[in-house]
Amino acid sequence: MRDAAVDPRSLEQARAVADAVLYEGYLLYPYRCDARKNQTRWQFGVLGPPEAAERGVGEDAEMRVSCLVRTGGNPRVRVLLRFLQLQRREVELFRNGAWVPAPALTIAKRHYVSWDEAIAHELDLGEISPGRRTILTGHVGAGEDIAELYDGDRVAGRIRRTRWPIHATVTAESPSGHTVILGLGVRNTGPAPRGPSPKTDALRRSLLGAHLLLISSDAEFVSLLEPENQAVDSADAAELATAAKRCTHHRCFPVLAGRAGERRIVLASPIILYDYPEVARESAGSMFDATEIDEILTLRILAMTDEEKALARATDPLAATIIDRADSSTAESLGALHGTIRDIGQVPPGAAEVMSESSESTARPWWDPAADRSVDPESEQVDIAGVSVGKGSLVRVHPARFADAQDLFFKDQVARVTLVQRDVDGGVHIGVVLVDDPAADLHDWFGRYFYFAPSELEPLGDGAIAARKDGET
Repeated sequence: MRDAAVDPRSLEQARAVADAVLYEGYLLYPYRCDARKNQTRWQFGVLGPPEAAERGVGEDAEMRVSCLVRTGGNPRVRVLLRFLQLQRREVELFRNGAWVPAPALTIAKRHYVSWDEAIAHELDLGEISPGRRTILTGHVGAGEDIAELYDGDRVAGRIRRTRWPIHATVTAESPSGHTVILGLGVRNTGPAPRGPSPKTDALRRSLLGAHLLLISSDAEFVSLLEPENQAVDSADAAELATAAKRCTHHRCFPVLAGRAGERRIVLASPIILYDYPEVARESAGSMFDATEIDEILTLRILAMTDEEKALARATDPLAATIIDRADSSTAESLGALHGTIRDIGQVPPGAAEVMSESSESTARPWWDPAADRSVDPESEQVDIAGVSVGKGSLVRVHPARFADAQDLFFKDQVARVTLVQRDVDGGVHIGVVLVDDPAADLHDWFGRYFYFAPSELEPLGDGAIAARKDGET
């Protein structure tokens, strides 16, 4: 292992993201085996055995990726192949002198169910050097484990876990030079599907969630998303952009990984990511669904019944970890999931003026309402057709955008202005409640209003209240 130049913290961050890719979609809320969404698996980056895709019983056996590399004196790239291996877990009962499969077993209120688990693997296949054609091989063996289940002193059943062998190769080739395109192909080289259930056999011999972590020594990877950012001049930028366009990929895409600015780690992922992806610091652990929000999933888990949670725990040990973590939530841990603001870049147009008027601008960020105490939405006024409109003013609503069905209900209705908001870009948003809305008091109590642009509102005169009392519209 000769990657001393790589910051260990960068490698740790890259592996954290790679783990999220590895398990993305592995098991979805409500994390139970009886949920329909968990009946058909697996997720991303499945490399089936040869002939599986052609016969319609599995997925393509290969993925390919091209990386742009700037080499040094003795460039080397270490290749880590990472994937899940299916492990069949079966509940068995002793019947008529033999052990026979059963879908489930309950002992002392604890559930045991048959299910397809997975074993995570990271194979260090060694190093390759740009300018040479190299074939690396990896192998994971078959296996079987049996654990007896006791009800008191009596053996009530047993769990059989079975794994099938997996064979794979990584082929790497590139020309020599200072800036080269390094092509890598990962292929499942195991036997073709066989037996009475070829689809089942194909899945058992597939690489699941397959991806590559590439770690360079005496070489730097170039971003394929923004290659010009690593150029030394305009001519170099044009050369890198042209080379990046020549890179081809099949079922995966390479991004720079690790800490921002690190150029020695690439994650070739079956899920398209941006450069330097990272797991949110607020996330306490994987929930296998990066398109969801941890807070929402946690609250949903807390709403599950004890029976549902018990079945989720029985479905998979990783699901049990998720359920236990949710059950141990505190007000503080839930609060940490509620949202944050980070990576605020340049000050948006209009914000500089707001900051310059505030004596606290150096102490508070521009997006903090307390940075400018001169702005008060409840006392703010805005001019509409020569009429000053603010809190308490009556207006008639004329929605112009019809962004949703709610606008149809508000058309030509009379509303009361509750506040005038100004955003950091200089836009004005007027909050209103309908005068005839029986829930108007609730809107005020919750502070939840409907917002319109000044151009969508028609000011009503001082006689509007009296006119409405007389029944006029």
